[in-house]
Amino acid sequence: MARRKLDIAFWNYDRTRLLSDGSVPLEGVEASFHSARIVPEIFEHMIKDRAYDVSELGMTYFLRTFDCSDPPFLALPIFLNRCFRHSAIYINKQKGINRPEDLVGKRIGELALYGHDAGIIPKGILSDEFGVKPDQCRWIVGGIDLPMKPVDFVSHLAPPSLKLEWADEHVDLGELLERGDIDALISADVPKCVLEGSRRVGRLFEDYEAVERDYFRRTGIFPIMHLVAVHRELADEPHILRAVYDGFCKAKDGMIEQYEKGLTFMQVANMIPWFAHLIERDRALMGRDWWPYGLSANRAAVDVVLRYHHEQGLTKRLFRCEDIFAPSLLDT
Repeated sequence: MARRKLDIAFWNYDRTRLLSDGSVPLEGVEASFHSARIVPEIFEHMIKDRAYDVSELGMTYFLRTFDCSDPPFLALPIFLNRCFRHSAIYINKQKGINRPEDLVGKRIGELALYGHDAGIIPKGILSDEFGVKPDQCRWIVGGIDLPMKPVDFVSHLAPPSLKLEWADEHVDLGELLERGDIDALISADVPKCVLEGSRRVGRLFEDYEAVERDYFRRTGIFPIMHLVAVHRELADEPHILRAVYDGFCKAKDGMIEQYEKGLTFMQVANMIPWFAHLIERDRALMGRDWWPYGLSANRAAVDVVLRYHHEQGLTKRLFRCEDIFAPSLLDT
């Protein structure tokens, strides 16, 4: 029986490496793997050009395609990019911002898109836990020092009451933050002024690791940034979707096993001091599978993204998991 040919795209992650190097085959599938310089370029090729059968997509990029009359994609419960995002809120230290509530009335930059994946989660947390709503602030959307084209291949939904402007293509929001032209910045990528240790800037939550670990301890949520999407027609081939899902799971689990075996040798294959201790701390807090796939282990994390997306005016209705995931994988 001929194997199903699939073009599959994702960035260069440790959890996908055993797929792309052929260590983990996809049963019944002849896969061609693709990547890009930065992950938004994968999103653009999938959404704009329909270049792949199976592709990593940011949650917000995926959900915005449901604004179409005939949404083209469904999701698989494979979550390739997750990140705690208290650390994504940067401040100018001369603006009197000492606590989250001080952001009210401030001018805040956001990377690339109003409601980019790393912006939705911190805005939701600011709203839920500190009472700071997006419409209490002023927003400017643009780029930072990392070269990136404007995101013009998805809808730019935002509440009409929001005070929102778009920066010129050549404006660097990191520079605006350091100069004090904006008061704060929410960004998936760390601006150069922070990486270089400018004394004018810092994070809203300086001890962000402790804050983020406490957030997980209280909520059980490891925030989801990106999932895997497929063309809706592939839902008619549930055995193929199951093979893809199983392959991604085996690749991720195989990497976890490599990290666990590395503990015997104190992770000497990696040049990160105390890496073994970090793995031990993460396992103590998050369990052996600290990066779970499947819907049952992630429903709460998905639901919070869907709620924040709707509350922030980025989808016209509140979606449920059953609305966005392939039916054949709802049991995972």
